[in-house]
Amino acid sequence: MTRRLTVEWPDPRPFASRAGAPIRFLAASDEPDPTLDHAINREQLGHIDAVIGCGDLEPDYLGFLGDAFHAPITYVRGNHDRGGAWTRPQPVPIPTPSGRLVDVNGITVVPLAWPGLGQDQAQRDELRAWLDVLRAEVGLLRRAPRTRSAPILVISHAAPRGIGDAVTDPYHLGYAGYRWLLERREPPLWLHGHTNPASVRDWRDSLGSSVVANVTGSTLVELLPPAEREAA
Repeated sequence: MTRRLTVEWPDPRPFASRAGAPIRFLAASDEPDPTLDHAINREQLGHIDAVIGCGDLEPDYLGFLGDAFHAPITYVRGNHDRGGAWTRPQPVPIPTPSGRLVDVNGITVVPLAWPGLGQDQAQRDELRAWLDVLRAEVGLLRRAPRTRSAPILVISHAAPRGIGDAVTDPYHLGYAGYRWLLERREPPLWLHGHTNPASVRDWRDSLGSSVVANVTGSTLVELLPPAEREAA
């Protein structure tokens, strides 16, 4: 079943040409959602502006989602996204390097792939996670003045440390560098996978004003334009 998540986006600029319509992403990771195999279920979800992959999904499945919803694909690779199908020509675009900013429907997205994908085994790599985060931070500091204060959407495979992770399982523990970025930048939304929702209290977590969501399976994400506030 596709879960639903609605977040008010604090920056009105991405909505300027949308006549108040939300920006709608289909986010997915780890486990293919069998309900999306059926056209009637996909039609009920409505228009999708982009498919966002948070890792551990076969490239053919990501390509299927993009084709089925007629939407571009932005994704990060997870700890299992190595060898096999990933050694062949891909039906999906090459992912943006980890930590390098990308624009998706006017939203600045920070992609953080599983650290250490180039190693022989999919081991945890805290140092690589920090390097990816610092690359992202440098990119954010170099943004043009008009976009420097714009909010960001972070997509990662693993969660930030202590937010949405499984603290009883060392391999699925979130990364400390991610937690630093979460606290420093306070993104309105952080999407991740890697942790089975059945092993945590809820698939949504938060820190301050930031929503951290585990999109294992699939989640329909709607970003709403900021509500007009009455002057005090």
